[in-house]
Amino acid sequence: MRKVVINEKISDNSYLIGIEDKDIIKNFIPGQFCIIMARDNSERIPLTIYDYDDNGIVYLIYQVIGASTLELSMVKDYIYSLSGPLGRPSEICLNYKDYLDKKIIYVAGGVGIAPVYPQVKYLKDKGISCDIIYGARNKDLLLIKDKIEAISNVTYATDDGSFGIKGNVCDALSQVINQYDYCVTIGPVIMMKFVCDLTKKHSLKTIVSMNPIMVDGSGMCGACRCMVDGKMKFACIDGPEFDGHLVDFDSAIKRLNIYKEEEKEKMNLMKKKLENNDGR
Repeated sequence: MRKVVINEKISDNSYLIGIEDKDIIKNFIPGQFCIIMARDNSERIPLTIYDYDDNGIVYLIYQVIGASTLELSMVKDYIYSLSGPLGRPSEICLNYKDYLDKKIIYVAGGVGIAPVYPQVKYLKDKGISCDIIYGARNKDLLLIKDKIEAISNVTYATDDGSFGIKGNVCDALSQVINQYDYCVTIGPVIMMKFVCDLTKKHSLKTIVSMNPIMVDGSGMCGACRCMVDGKMKFACIDGPEFDGHLVDFDSAIKRLNIYKEEEKEKMNLMKKKLENNDGR
């Protein structure tokens, strides 16, 4: 059991949860994730570590998009388990000395800003200044603005033009793409696909994080299979980072859509369960 110190809504369907766990912090390098379970019979949820503090609190940001995250949003006291750090660290953070003279742009969409923040913060502490392009459907869905603006030069893009550039992250990136040596993009799979289509045309090396396709986080379920350079890889074991120009995004997107109807049914069942007994 792990004590929950905060679990609150920070946008329309996004939540910030803080959990006591000093052990995870000791070995964490940005880019890694953890597995959280709300209850002993809950599904495993892989979430990238967003932040931590000196009191041993691990902070995660998640979206309520299915039954498991809906159940997690109802937790106020203790979660059943938190394990990690798992996965390979960020390539750039792990080998930051090789990037000291490089110009790096991070492109984030929605809650993809959560894994971007610790990477940019870590690199800033190592003497590497990175820029960020951050996109969302509207201004109300932009998260942790104050925190990212404190560590980076940020360009915003919103679909409705309510904040920053009117358009998507590719519209913003296309205006400055020739200024950078590396691009890291994290967000919805379809967004990463379009970013990689753009950067490939400009021969801009691009790293993607395939966290969105992970389910179990152990390699056992096989849900995070993705084709990279014609070879089968597992996001949770071999990644989550890959060369974006080598990822078969179309097959990954197709797999994400396989169980949509089943997910809807489970979401409805979870809502009924929570209405009846508070999810316990």
